[in-house]
Formats: sequence, structure tokens, C-alpha cells
Amino acid sequence: MRTLAAVFLGFAMACAPLRAQVPRTADGHPDLNGFWKGTRDTKPVGNIAKDLPGLKLPLTPAGEAAWKHNTTATVDPEALCILGGIPRHDASGLPFMILQTPQFVGFLYFYSYYRIIPTDGRKHEEDPDPSFFGDEVGHWDGDAFVIDSVGFKDTQVWADENGSPHSDALHVIERWTRPDAKHIHVDTTIEDPKFYTKTFTYSRSWEAGDPGQRLGEYSCAENSVDREHLGFGPGPIRPDGTRGYINVAPLPPPPPPPAPIKK
Repeated sequence: MRTLAAVFLGFAMACAPLRAQVPRTADGHPDLNGFWKGTRDTKPVGNIAKDLPGLKLPLTPAGEAAWKHNTTATVDPEALCILGGIPRHDASGLPFMILQTPQFVGFLYFYSYYRIIPTDGRKHEEDPDPSFFGDEVGHWDGDAFVIDSVGFKDTQVWADENGSPHSDALHVIERWTRPDAKHIHVDTTIEDPKFYTKTFTYSRSWEAGDPGQRLGEYSCAENSVDREHLGFGPGPIRPDGTRGYINVAPLPPPPPPPAPIKK
């Protein structure tokens, strides 16, 4: 009888709506805590134009000039250990962690960056100091955690891996949801009237890491021997919108083993 009851319970859980299986915190909100890693479904990764026709950003003339400057006259800021900020981290292929409390939600990133979003109902500062992640405030809208960010830096910043630009007029709204127990999702709305002719969105999902998985220490600036040899721009962009070479040159053969020392 117990076996039959267990079978019915398992069947009922399998048939339950995915939303009902989402873990929740004590205050009833979806539990966003955990280690999150990218999925193969995010294509192209690292490109905020992912969801736009032809991967074409709606750049203004000033935005075109900023894009040309980024791709021909600047080194990738993250290669110089400068914070990537958002929306770049929303497009990144690197894993991250979320720490959720009733007072704030914290994002911990692979490069040892972090951001703390208050959820206590505060408003934006009247004149925030420009920063890479912007002045961020958060609130819950039903089961969506909404982050509203303004007050961004406009120098030494790339909006994604490909060198896409953003200005100090950038306004980002993120809606974080947990559609099921194994995934987290974000819809990012990007508004920047200086560099883009219209508002556009970028959406993607991540999957949960293994239980107990966490980020390790990463010291970006330690022994950065390649810093002085970095070139400008992101390098080649493949037709699919990802960064990198199409046909990578094969590695040279390994050197022969050293001859034994004669005694």
C-alpha cells in the first residue's frame, strides 16, 4: 500500500505545474539562491544583439562612432581587470552566484566582482556617482525580481563581449524569474537614447549548478604578463555573432622530450 501511495505521489509531482515546483523563501518569493551556469541554448553568447533581427544594434550616429572607437581604439576593459558591469554580465557565458535575503539580493561573479541590490523600497539617488553596475534598486513584481539601474560610467566600458557601446544615459531594467527548479531567467531591457535609436531587450536562461558548487577565488591583476601585448577591440566576430576565429590555426606539435642526463 505504501508503495502504491509513493507511486501516486511521484506521478502527482511529475504532473504538477513547473511553477509549483519552484523553491521559495520563507517570505514566499521564488528562491534565486544558488550557483548558475550558462546553457548551450544561449546563441550567440556575449552579444546583447542576440534577439535583434540580423544581430543588428539600432545605433545612433553617436553610437556608431562609439562602437568604432571601442572596436578599433580600446582594449577590452575586462582584460585590464576593469569591472564588466551590466548589461555585459547578463550576456556573459561565465557562471555566477546569487545570495538572496529579505533586505537585498547579491550577485557574485566569476571575476570576483559583485553587486548588491537593495529591496527595501528605496528610490534612486538624485545624483548618483557613475559606476559600472549603475545605481541599482530592486523590488518584487509578483514572482519577478525587478532591478532598475541608472547612473552608469561612460568610459572604459563595453556593453558586451563584442565591444558594443553604452553611454552615461543608459537605463537598464532586469526581470529575473525562476521558471522551474533547474533554471533562472532574465529579460533585460536596454534604453540609451544617446547611442541607440530605440529600446530593445535581451533574454536568456541559466541552469542550476551542482549542489554545493560555488565560485573560487580569481585574482585578475596578479601577474598579468599579457597586459602590454593586448590589441584593440574584441578581435574577429564570427557570422553567428560570437567572438573568435572561424578556423583556428592548429597547435604546433609538442616539443620532443629532453634527452636523459648522462651520468
